[in-house]
Amino acid sequence: MFGAFRPTSVNLGGLLWKTPWKLSITRKANARARLKKVDAVIETVRASGIQCGALEKALQLPKEHEMDPKDKYTVFSATSRGYRKGIHKVPKWTRLTLRVNPKGF
Repeated sequence: MFGAFRPTSVNLGGLLWKTPWKLSITRKANARARLKKVDAVIETVRASGIQCGALEKALQLPKEHEMDPKDKYTVFSATSRGYRKGIHKVPKWTRLTLRVNPKGF
């Protein structure tokens, strides 16, 4: 039980990453602020007059105020019950563009 070969929490069946099952109010506010900052950057680049393919794709994305709360805080997942999972369950979710989901989900 004690010593060099004691069982770890993973071997005992404990959770390695303790991710909460829903976003807290603070994390939701931070996610909304992050979306607004990205919208501001897209608008600034558009106003500068630069033309590129990435900007065209970014302009087609919905803005933060146009998105449903369901789309702000959850993403489509084929393996999850209800086909939705919390956005914070996605690896590196703060760096990805997760604004568009399949229609009907």
